[in-house]
Amino acid sequence: MLSQALSASTDQPFAPNQQALLSGDVLISTRPHTLTGAAVTAQMYLPLVRSQIWTQLTDYSRWVHYFPDIVHSQVVEPVLEAKASSRRVTRRLYQVARKAFLLFSAQVEVHLQVVESMNQCIQFRLERGNFSDFAADLVLEDFQQGTLLTYSVRATPLIPAPSFLIQEAMRQDLPGNMRTMRQVLCQPSASS
Repeated sequence: MLSQALSASTDQPFAPNQQALLSGDVLISTRPHTLTGAAVTAQMYLPLVRSQIWTQLTDYSRWVHYFPDIVHSQVVEPVLEAKASSRRVTRRLYQVARKAFLLFSAQVEVHLQVVESMNQCIQFRLERGNFSDFAADLVLEDFQQGTLLTYSVRATPLIPAPSFLIQEAMRQDLPGNMRTMRQVLCQPSASS
C-alpha cells in the first residue's frame, strides 16, 4: 500500500483520504523542524476500539515489536504522578534504538518523560539523550468502527545532517513501522 500525503495543519483525515485509511494506507506528512531536524505525522486506521489498543500501547516494553529500530524500551520510574481527576499518568521511559543510514550506523539512547491521558493520547518529551530535541505525540480518536491513530514526531539529532535527509529518512521508515505496529496490535492473542 502506498503512503499518501495528508494535511500538516490537521490531525483529522480529509474526506477523500478516509477510504485510503480504511483500506490500510498509512498517511504521512513531513515538514522541516529546525535547521537539522524534521517533523513527521503519520495516521492509520485500526479496526479496534481505543481501550483494546491503550493497554498494549502503554506496555512500553512491547515497543521493540512496533518499531524494529528500537532494541530496548523500559519504564524506569513507573508512576511519577497520577491525577485521578484528569486520568493522567506521568512516567519515565528509557529507550535504545539502532539505525543504519546511508554509510553509517548509529545507536541512540533517550530518557523520556511520558504523559498518558487515558485512552486518548501519550506525549513523549525528551529529558536527555542523543537528540538536541525530541517530542512525540500519539493520539487515539474514534473513527468509523475503530480508531484513528495519529503519531507525530519532531526531532533534531545531535549528529549534524541536512533537514531534508532527516525528513526523508523519517518519511521512508515511519509507514513500515506503523504497519508493523498495526499488525502487532491487531493480533488476536494481543487484543484479547
